[in-house]
Amino acid sequence: MTTRITTENITDATIGTADLASSVPLNVQWQAVVTASTLNAVAGRGYFINTTSNTCTVTLPGSPSAGDFVVLKDYARNWDTNAINMASATFDGVSNTPSFSTSGQTITLVYMDGTKGWSLINEDTTSGLGAQFVTATGGTVTTVDTNYKVHTFTGDGCFVVSCAGNPGGSNSVEYLVVAGGGSGPTTGGGDGISGGGGGGGFRFYANPTCNPQSGPGAPLNGPAAISVPATTYPITVGGGGAITSLGSPGSNSVFSTITSTGGGRGGRGDPSPTGQTGGSGGGGNNNGSAGAGNTPPTSPAQGTSGGAGGSSNSGGGGGAIASGGAGQPTPGPKAAGIGGNGAGVTGFGAGNGECSSCVQYFAGGGGGGNGNAHPGVPGGAGGLGGGGNGIAPPATSGPSGAGTANTGGGGGGASDYNPGGAFGGVGGSGIIIIRYKFQ
Repeated sequence: MTTRITTENITDATIGTADLASSVPLNVQWQAVVTASTLNAVAGRGYFINTTSNTCTVTLPGSPSAGDFVVLKDYARNWDTNAINMASATFDGVSNTPSFSTSGQTITLVYMDGTKGWSLINEDTTSGLGAQFVTATGGTVTTVDTNYKVHTFTGDGCFVVSCAGNPGGSNSVEYLVVAGGGSGPTTGGGDGISGGGGGGGFRFYANPTCNPQSGPGAPLNGPAAISVPATTYPITVGGGGAITSLGSPGSNSVFSTITSTGGGRGGRGDPSPTGQTGGSGGGGNNNGSAGAGNTPPTSPAQGTSGGAGGSSNSGGGGGAIASGGAGQPTPGPKAAGIGGNGAGVTGFGAGNGECSSCVQYFAGGGGGGNGNAHPGVPGGAGGLGGGGNGIAPPATSGPSGAGTANTGGGGGGASDYNPGGAFGGVGGSGIIIIRYKFQ
């Protein structure tokens, strides 16, 4: 007896769902082998694509109807060397340009409707379509705001992107790049007081819709997020300026196309009273000029200038948001300049666990030192964001306040109290934080 197979007696036991998912339509019209680098596909046709010599970009039919299909087959099993790239179209509801790079692969695309567009019916390869998100490793990884990953680098390392994502999910990253802060110089008897170190250069971008920054100290937002093709991105986190007789600038921090410049050192009465330029400038010494900030220039500005020195006192270092305060003249309050305030950031998770609404400040300037003509008058306070406090006479040995590590804060300036003077404050190291949507 012969059994005739009909649609009524085919069951999942006869043809499994995996077989159905990977089947090619029976009415496909197979074409001659394609070796060109471009192909304008026609609905209902199948194409053997030979990529031995080149990749091939496939453009799907421009005005398809529901149920239209196109089949593509790796003719020479070379797609793993030269991939098939799809021209921009809607796949599973997302505008996308997927690639197919599996040797020997066969893909069948079917058009559903104007909302969802095309979809694969080869279930083993559908991961290339639909919404995709950035996937990466490196640094200390935390989750904030439920859908965002944050990678925090407090030292050099690598940010390794394994999936670049797409516009339907995420395909770029937000960033905070802070350089090391400058130091306050060390003084000696009769050599003059020293200005506060400038905060490290501060560069930042957060999507203003998804992660608005507002309130006092809100940072200047960069022009755009950074696209991250799948590759390894070296991370350089700048160190703070060291304590030396003339002070030292902070070092640069670098991620991808973003470089933040180290903060300038403070000025010292003899032989260099002028504050140094940098991401933010150092404060000037006794009647000395301040260092300019945002040097070299970026848009928006990565920092501000320091404050000029007064009579027998010094200016504070500049911060990310506010310039350093000037030293006050004599007669008068005789006060050293305060450090300029740094920028306050929310949603980046640095130093506050999983808190997405806490404010973390970066790149404050160091306070200026006060002179021996003003015994008992405090040095300038460090700026919000890790700036160290300046020191005042009769302190003769201990260092001024250090910039806080991993904030890019500038070090405080020193007193010149005779005999001996005092040590300036070391600058705070920088930090790099990278944030992206992961689901």
